[in-house]
Amino acid sequence: MRIDIISLFPEMFAGPLGHSILKRAQDSGLISVYVTNPRDFTYDKHHIVDDYPFGGGSGMVMKPEPVFRAVESVINAGNSLNCRIILMCPGGQAFDQAKARELAGYEQLILICGHYEGIDDRIRQYVVHEAISIGDYVLTGGELPAMVVTDAVARMIPGVLGADDGAQYDSFYNGLLEYPQYTRPREFNGWEVPEVLLSGDHAKIARWRRKESLKATLERRPDLISKVELSSLDQKLLQEIKAEQTGG
Repeated sequence: MRIDIISLFPEMFAGPLGHSILKRAQDSGLISVYVTNPRDFTYDKHHIVDDYPFGGGSGMVMKPEPVFRAVESVINAGNSLNCRIILMCPGGQAFDQAKARELAGYEQLILICGHYEGIDDRIRQYVVHEAISIGDYVLTGGELPAMVVTDAVARMIPGVLGADDGAQYDSFYNGLLEYPQYTRPREFNGWEVPEVLLSGDHAKIARWRRKESLKATLERRPDLISKVELSSLDQKLLQEIKAEQTGG
């Protein structure tokens, strides 16, 4: 996958993209990430990328021409027939694990980072395929959301996490929160690792993990339960959980 990020502040991406899993994924050729500055596509000597808003108001608005040209440039560079152009915007669709899986199916993603008081709306209308938000709050620019989307999408690409099925056990991948994880030492400060995890019985471990996943979701994100297609075993486990919680 090729991921292109259109940003006025490309230096912000060096740290997050240059370490850990994202770095290894790039080094191994599983993903390629490029950051393009719209200032490089201005034709005036001052490289102006913003201007006052029509109709008045505070702040400045990003001009459409540099962004249009930058997007056109990275589309040509990617030479992909399967490309998705996304505006990082607080008014966009809420980003979640399902959207990350969907976006991982494209050959090229182009993430446009707004800044200042906003971005000329002709970019949203005529350039992008969709707008995405990482939460109901406003940030200084789209750079941090673009980093979040890049990281979440990259994890969905086979091989990025090492094990091909690694992402399947992440929270939200199957609609539920992840089950608890433990490692050595077996006992710490008097707290023991659950005995079932030491049993070697893979069927019992799988059942325990599913139950704990359902329990965590029920306790912390009950809104997710209704969105998941529950199996007959899941229904039975939920009954057990509710009985344990009520002492029944």
